[in-house]
Amino acid sequence: MTIAYFDCFSGISGDMTLGALIACGVKPDALISELGKLRLSGWSMQTKPVQKNGIGAVSVTIKLAGPPKHGRHLPEIEGIISQSELSDGVKSRSLQVFRRLAVAEANVHQTTSDKIHFHEVGAIDAIMDIVGSCIALEMLGVDEIRSSALPMGRGFIECAHGVIPLPAPAVLELVQGFPVIYQDVEGELVTPTGAALITTLAQPTVGYGEFHARQTGYGAGKRDFSDRPNLLRVTLGESVQEKLPTDKVALLETNIDDLSPQFYAPLMERLFEAGALDVFLTSIQMKKNRPGVLLNVICPPALEESCARIIFEESSAIGIRHTLSDRFCLKRDIRNVSTPWGDVRIKIAYQGEKSLNVMPEFEDVRRIAKDTGIPVKIVHETALRRYRESANTE
Repeated sequence: MTIAYFDCFSGISGDMTLGALIACGVKPDALISELGKLRLSGWSMQTKPVQKNGIGAVSVTIKLAGPPKHGRHLPEIEGIISQSELSDGVKSRSLQVFRRLAVAEANVHQTTSDKIHFHEVGAIDAIMDIVGSCIALEMLGVDEIRSSALPMGRGFIECAHGVIPLPAPAVLELVQGFPVIYQDVEGELVTPTGAALITTLAQPTVGYGEFHARQTGYGAGKRDFSDRPNLLRVTLGESVQEKLPTDKVALLETNIDDLSPQFYAPLMERLFEAGALDVFLTSIQMKKNRPGVLLNVICPPALEESCARIIFEESSAIGIRHTLSDRFCLKRDIRNVSTPWGDVRIKIAYQGEKSLNVMPEFEDVRRIAKDTGIPVKIVHETALRRYRESANTE
């Protein structure tokens, strides 16, 4: 697993992020080609090597052919990204960043995220910074992003709304829950674009953590400070311990207190036939001291609506709560083993190359036991023994 550690000792901005990732090995021409998939015209990207306090870095500038277009709303930016030919991973990361930024701006301006009028961040150069950073992370094969604490400067800055204090109000919204360090530095160290990128995509850590460093790059900011080089340092490395894989599942649940217990069996059968990963019932005490049942369904996100329709059709539920959730999941494999009474499928769960769980498929075991009269536990133990014997000979 590839980790990128962002050492933000002088803050972070969109162009500094692009510069650091290019310094880590992203080819500018390949990045520009991918950004062309946004189908936005009137821009070009310039990269050049610079030095800050003797440290070599990459400076990135997005140049515009004419006056910048400001004032895009979130739905317009979402449309530009969603309708592009960029990879699903880049689209997802980019949209997460813009949506988080929209919520922060909405809180500052006391409105809703869909009504936010992006000014500086809605311009082409800011869109290129955010989407370009997500493209570069994918090109480098980054699986996890870690970050140092963010330094906060002081003073004032001119923006579309006039003069505002530093840190910018949107930045303070974005860094809530993220470690910050207030510095006696006159100027903007963390921009809204930089804050949105790092707080959306990264986990804060104390130091680099455990990983094998293999590449470091520096992205240069445009200003110079007397007490520090204005650089963002990104170090790439490999994790010491393999991270557990995750995927997304939909969780559906509803409380029911007026359904005959006989109806739950066909309901569960239909849900499993439709592709539900798990269905389970929990006894609960509801209002007016009525005993009830909490129905839970876990399914792939794409089947969320079809499973909800089955619940409505087969039960008395009139409302269903639904959420998306990440889950840890081991890699799985199915093998067939021969027993004296027939084949049994064996389910194997792996972490990396190591098998952690081995279990005969119970439906196969039960079928053989029913057909032959052999006790279930004998069939189960025989299938497991046959698998272990075959595994030892491989």
